[in-house]
Amino acid sequence: MGFAVGKPAELDDFIITRRIDIVRAHNGFFDETKSLLDVGCGNGGSLFKMHPHFKSCHGIDIVEGNISTLQNSIISKQIKNCTADIHDIDNAIVNKSYYQRAISFEVLEHVKDEKLTLSNIYKSLNHEALFAISVPNKWWFFETHGAHLPFLPWNRVPFFSWLPKKIHSRFAKARIYTKSDICKLVQEQGFNILSVDYITAPMDVIKWMWLKSLLRKTIFRRDTTKCPILSTAIMVICNKI
Repeated sequence: MGFAVGKPAELDDFIITRRIDIVRAHNGFFDETKSLLDVGCGNGGSLFKMHPHFKSCHGIDIVEGNISTLQNSIISKQIKNCTADIHDIDNAIVNKSYYQRAISFEVLEHVKDEKLTLSNIYKSLNHEALFAISVPNKWWFFETHGAHLPFLPWNRVPFFSWLPKKIHSRFAKARIYTKSDICKLVQEQGFNILSVDYITAPMDVIKWMWLKSLLRKTIFRRDTTKCPILSTAIMVICNKI
């Protein structure tokens, strides 16, 4: 499989709000006395919404353009408690046993080594730190990251993610996960799972505003769902013990 570099969500995408609302609902995650690490921060969509609720925030990403955009935005917005730099979590920890909170949204599917990445995040966290991670859900209708398929350049390949893992891994541009897959991975690196949810599809890719609004008010109204086929991603909240 050839992994594609992740494309950051647009700053006004509803998926950012939806992820943060799920994390916010977890009692104690938001804490103005704690430091937050954003692994794969992109252009800062999550940090800009979360930084008022933390003592300090630090974003890392491997794409220089993302970090440059984020750093410029931090300056222009005069945000005092945020920093960012280029860092490959696949290769090294960030700051040993330092951060009390961490997030990583739709990043793990792109890294070279899932286990090493999670291990390095674990080592960057303080004792009893909380960690929220989201990954693509195998049972969503569409392949959200696209695939290397002949004659099918369209990114949203329907039902491709439902294929057996061996076939999917051969052509997909990024990994995909079931609940059991991601739970096993985080537990193997020492995390204790506190909650696991299917994130309801945000409908960001719908171009017709009337349809987007209708779907968000009806079938895709809640932030989480019990129905896997209505979910684009899986959110796991865990702690370091």
